[in-house]
Amino acid sequence: MARWLVKSEPFKYSWDRMVADGVTHWDGVRNHQASNNLKAMRIGDRAFFYHSNEGLAVVGVVAVAREYYPDPSDPAGRFGMVDVQAVAPVPVPVTLKQMKADPALQGMALVRQSRLSVCPVTDEEWAVVCALGGIDPAV
Repeated sequence: MARWLVKSEPFKYSWDRMVADGVTHWDGVRNHQASNNLKAMRIGDRAFFYHSNEGLAVVGVVAVAREYYPDPSDPAGRFGMVDVQAVAPVPVPVTLKQMKADPALQGMALVRQSRLSVCPVTDEEWAVVCALGGIDPAV
């Protein structure tokens, strides 16, 4: 199982709304590297749900529920999306500041490429963030 991080601005789509919806499509990604990350996602993969712009923290975990398919909001037809479902909240949100300060996370894509909206997360990074957030890494 691969691990990821997906970003959402909470005023556009928050963790609370993710939980209320249960499942949603992750659309609107227009960066080729982020799109390639979406293409690599498989059903069951886990991702941190990260509040960007305000909050700047990992606040939940989602699972990939449907693999990459065309994004109807892209009139050119070049980009796609996946569906994700809420798995669990992160009991103690893990801030970007905490992640940047942790030597074990210095190579994390979120730290190195802060504008990338869909990032891979290594198993080691997953375990560290889960420990900081008070959540079982097996979630």
